[in-house]
Order: sequence, then C-alpha cells, then structure tokens
Amino acid sequence: MNETAIHVDNLERHFGSFVAVDRISFDVARGEIFGFLGANGAGKSTTIRMLCGLLSSTSGSATVAGYDINKEPEQVKRHIGYMSQKFSLYSDLTVSENIEFFGGTYGLEGQIFRERRAWAIEMAGLEKMETSLTKDLPLGWKQRLALGCAVLHRPQIVFLDEPTSGVDPVARRTFWDLINAISNEGSTVFVTTHYLDEAEYCNRIALINAGRLISQGSPRELKSTTIKNRIFEIESDSAAKALDELKKMDAVEETSLFGNYVHVSVKDEYDAEKEIPSALESAGVSVTRIEPILPSLEDVFIHLIEQDTPTSH
Repeated sequence: MNETAIHVDNLERHFGSFVAVDRISFDVARGEIFGFLGANGAGKSTTIRMLCGLLSSTSGSATVAGYDINKEPEQVKRHIGYMSQKFSLYSDLTVSENIEFFGGTYGLEGQIFRERRAWAIEMAGLEKMETSLTKDLPLGWKQRLALGCAVLHRPQIVFLDEPTSGVDPVARRTFWDLINAISNEGSTVFVTTHYLDEAEYCNRIALINAGRLISQGSPRELKSTTIKNRIFEIESDSAAKALDELKKMDAVEETSLFGNYVHVSVKDEYDAEKEIPSALESAGVSVTRIEPILPSLEDVFIHLIEQDTPTSH
C-alpha cells in the first residue's frame, strides 16, 4: 500500500452559491479499502462523481490512477469501475444480458469475457438464474450483480456510492465480504456510506460534514485519539428521560442515544459511576448499569460534528 491510487488536493465544487464540497484533501493508497463517511447531503456523492470524471471541480485538483480528473476524464473512466447510488442495471434485461452489456462496454470478449461472466454470476450467487429478469431479483442480489458488472474488467480502482443503501443487515454483511474479495484481487476500493458500522471493514476512513473533511485515519486511530474524555454507557428504565437529565449536568460534556442505552462523555475529575446514578435516581430515573466503554465510531462522529461549527471556518 505504498503507492497512491487517488490523490485529492483542495478539491472544491460549487452549485451556484452552494458549496457542496469545500477544499478537501486526502490520499488513497493502492490496494486499500477507503471509506468516505458522512450523513446524507454531506457531499459524498458529489465527491465521488468528480473523482469518476463525471463532474468537473470548481477548483482544486485530483488524480485517479495517475490521471487528472478535469484534464483526462476519459482516461479516468477507462481505469475505474463505478457503482452508482441508485440501482445501475437495466431492470428489463436478464442477469446474463446485463453482464453481456457491461462486458461489451468494457471491451471484453472471447475467453476473457466468458471467465469474467462466470466469475460475476458465481460471486453474485446467481447460478441457474441467468435468464431471470433483473427487476425480479431481491435488492441484495441486484446490488451484488451490479457490483459484479462494475468490476468485470478488473479495474484498478472501484468506486461504490452508497452500495448497501436500503439493503438488510445480513445482505449488507454479505456485500462487504464481496468488497473484501475484490480488494484481495488487487483493486483499490473507494466506498461511500452513511452506515458507521460499515467503516469498521475499511482500512482507513475519512469523515465529511457539510462538504468539509473533518477527520481521517484508520478506525482504530479515530476511536483511540479523537475523544479525550472518558465515556460511560448507561442503562436505565427510561433512556430518553436519562438523556434529558444528563444534558443538564455540568460535568457531562456530550451525550448520545444508542438504542436503549445512553453514552456520556464526562470531565476527568468527575466520579461518574457514583454521581450519575445518584443524580438520575433523584430525577426519577432508575439506573440498572453504568460502566466505562471505549468510544464507538458513532461516538467519534457525533463528537467531531459537534466540534465542527460554521464559526470555526
């Protein structure tokens, strides 16, 4: 991973007066799985469209597989695979016809095409379904087929834009197994997602908020270095009421809801395991458990967003 597959330098994109992507810079090493994370509307899809040569930048620069995205967009397109956020296959074609169409688009023929076609069908788990119309497939299988079509030509770099959006958790995990298999074949994978749990599968991630890059690093680095204060997980008979009460406490720095639990970041000198249960029970909230935890990526993301205020830019 000592070679750079993607280099981005102060990349910016405006739509009128709206700044969709705001001077972002990062590198993606050859062969790694790079996660680009952010909420819907954060600028992920605009960034990926620029990097795929589909949209020119307003300012800044980037190279993909060594080619300039603004000066050589057609060369960029020849060296990448791209799976768009919306379903990218032809619904009225069969599984086999979709593969044949994309194989022809990539210039595959003869024995090479037959081998890649067989690989795509096996990878997507669609053996004996080659004649099925694509529109009749479950969403998870459609996405696996779309991934197979995007990498038929063994591209150096694969761009996946929200590939698991709307897919159930089991299908999402299966899809990530396929991403790992593609990475193991030698392709660099650039994937956008708003599912923070998926970032755990990436070698490195970058977090984007309102068009700005607010942090980047490996999942382990971000979890171990971003949040300095101690974090506790609290289980109670009313998470919502506990959250409201915790927000009133001076020693509590940050709060967030995790299902039926509350995560709190507290000042170092505060005896949280003693003081928080006492304060909550005084407010009518019964605490059944409080214990220190390591921050999750969701804790990290919430912390970074709260620190990333417009006044700081």
